[in-house]
Amino acid sequence: MKNVYTRIACLATALCLGLSLCWGCVSVQSGETETAQAVEATDEANEIEAQSTEPAPADELPAGEQPQDEPPEGMGQPPEGTPPEGMGQPPEGTPPEGMGQPPEGTPPEGMGEPPSGQRPEGTPPGGTVPLSGGPGGSGGGPGGAPGGSSAADIEYSGAVEITSADSQKGQTYATETVDESALLISTAEAVTVSDPTVTKTGSSSGGDSCNFYGLNAAVLVKDGAQVTITGGTISSDASGANGVFCYGGNGGQNGASGDGTTLTIRDTVITTTGSGSGGIMTTGGGVTYASDLTVTTAGQSSAPIRTDRGGGTVYVTGGSYTSNGLGSPAIYSTAEIHVADAALTSHLSEGVCIEGKNSIELTDCELTASNTACNGNATFLDTVMIYQSMSGDADSGTSAFTMTGGTLKSQTGHVFHVTNTNALITLRDVTVINEDEEGVLLSVCDDGWSGAGNVAALSAQNQALEGYLLVGSDSVLTLNLAEGSSFLGTVSGVITNAKGDVISTEVGQVHVTMDESSTWTLTGDAYITSFSGDAASVIANGYTLYVNGVALTGTK
Repeated sequence: MKNVYTRIACLATALCLGLSLCWGCVSVQSGETETAQAVEATDEANEIEAQSTEPAPADELPAGEQPQDEPPEGMGQPPEGTPPEGMGQPPEGTPPEGMGQPPEGTPPEGMGEPPSGQRPEGTPPGGTVPLSGGPGGSGGGPGGAPGGSSAADIEYSGAVEITSADSQKGQTYATETVDESALLISTAEAVTVSDPTVTKTGSSSGGDSCNFYGLNAAVLVKDGAQVTITGGTISSDASGANGVFCYGGNGGQNGASGDGTTLTIRDTVITTTGSGSGGIMTTGGGVTYASDLTVTTAGQSSAPIRTDRGGGTVYVTGGSYTSNGLGSPAIYSTAEIHVADAALTSHLSEGVCIEGKNSIELTDCELTASNTACNGNATFLDTVMIYQSMSGDADSGTSAFTMTGGTLKSQTGHVFHVTNTNALITLRDVTVINEDEEGVLLSVCDDGWSGAGNVAALSAQNQALEGYLLVGSDSVLTLNLAEGSSFLGTVSGVITNAKGDVISTEVGQVHVTMDESSTWTLTGDAYITSFSGDAASVIANGYTLYVNGVALTGTK
C-alpha cells in the first residue's frame, strides 16, 4: 500500500508541475501577443503621423514637419450628386462668391522646417493665461469614443414613414416612443414636406446609433432620399434626438462617398433641449442645404450645425444658429461645412470646432462665443478650436478654417486654439473682437489629447490682427501677413491652461513671412525661428525681435 500511495503522490506532483508549465507557456504567449499588439499599435500611430501632408487639424504632423497649403481633399468641391429637379442648387441660388473655394494664398515656403542653430535661452515676457474649454462631439466629450454599432444593426421606425415619392403639406408628426422618429423618410425618390409641425419626446440610450446613424431623430432622411422641407417647426425634448438628421449611408466610413441622400431645408424653426441633440445633423456622406433657419439647442453635445462620423457636405445660407449647452459649439465639423450670411452664437461653449481632416468656411457671418466651461478632455477656453481626438470620428490630415468678411467676437478665452493636429487658418477682411482680458489671439500647444504634433499656419490677407501668439515648446506656428495686413502683438511660450497647469515655459518654432504692404508692431520682445520680409516692416515700438537668437536690425 505504501508503494501505491507513493506512486499516486508522484503522479499528482507531476500533473501539477505539468499544469504549471502549461500555464506558464500560456502566460508567456499572452505576454508576447500583448507586446506584438502594442508594437503594432505604435507602428500604426507612427504611420498615421507620417501620412500627414497638409497643415491643419487631423493627420497631425510632428513638431517641425512642414504643413502644406492645400485644404483637405474635396474641400470646396461640390458634393457628389445634385439635388432633385426643382430643389435647386445651394439654397437661394448658389453659395456666395468664393464660398466653397480653397483659401487664397499659401503658407510660407519652408513652413515648419527646423531652424538652424538653437533658440535663445529663457522665454520672452508674457504672463500666464488661465483658460479652458473644449468642443462637444458624440458621447458628451470632444470627439467621443469609437463606436461599435452600425446602421445594419438598427431597426428604424417612424410614427409616419414615407417610402416613395410624396408631397405633404401642413401635417403634424409626433412621437413619444423611444428610438422612434416622428417622421422617417427612406426612399430614393423625391419627397416634399411643407409647413410641418414635428414634435419628438422619448430619450434614447442608443449613443453612437443616434450620433452616427440617426436613430431617435425627430426627422430622419436616409436611403438616397431627395427631400425638401419648407417652413414649419421641428422640436425635440429628449436625449439623442437630433432635429433633422441627414444620413448618407456610408456606414460611418470617413472619406467614403454617400448614397446620394440630400436634404434641402429652408425657413424652418428647429428647437432641441436634450443632450446629443443637434439642430441639423449630417453624417455618413449625406448632403445638406439649409437656408434661413432658426435653430436653438440647449443640451450637451448639441451643436446647431452638427456632423459626426462618416462626414458629408453642408451648405448653410442665412438664418441664426444658437447653442446654450456644454460642449455645444454653434458648428461642430467632422465634414465639409460652408456657411454664409448667418448669425452663429454660443453662450457656453466654443463658437466653432473642427476635428481632424475637415473644414469650416464662413463668409460674411457674425460669430460670437462665450466659452466659460471646459468639456471632455479640453483644458482651455476658446472661440475657434481645431484639434484631433484620435477617436476615429474623423480622419487625420489637415483641418482648414477660412473666414472672409463678417465679425468674429471672442468674449472669453483664446480666439483660436490648435492642439494635436495641423491647422490652416485663413482670415480676410474679418473684424476680430477679442474681449478677453488676457488678449490671446492664438495658442498652439498641448491640451487633453495626444498622438500628433501641434502645428498651425495663420494666413492674414488684408487683415488686422492683435494679441498674443502663444506657441508651446513642442509646437510650430507659421504667420503669413499679406495684402496690407497688420499685426499688433508679440510671441510667447509661457502658457498656463484654465486648470492652472503650466503647459509650456519656452517658445517653440515660429516662422514669420511678411510682404512689403504689411506691418508688425511689437508689444513685447519676441523670439522667433525665421523671418522673411523687410525688417523695416517691423515697428519695434521700444522692443526687440530676435530671429534665431539674433536681434533683427533695420526695424523701425
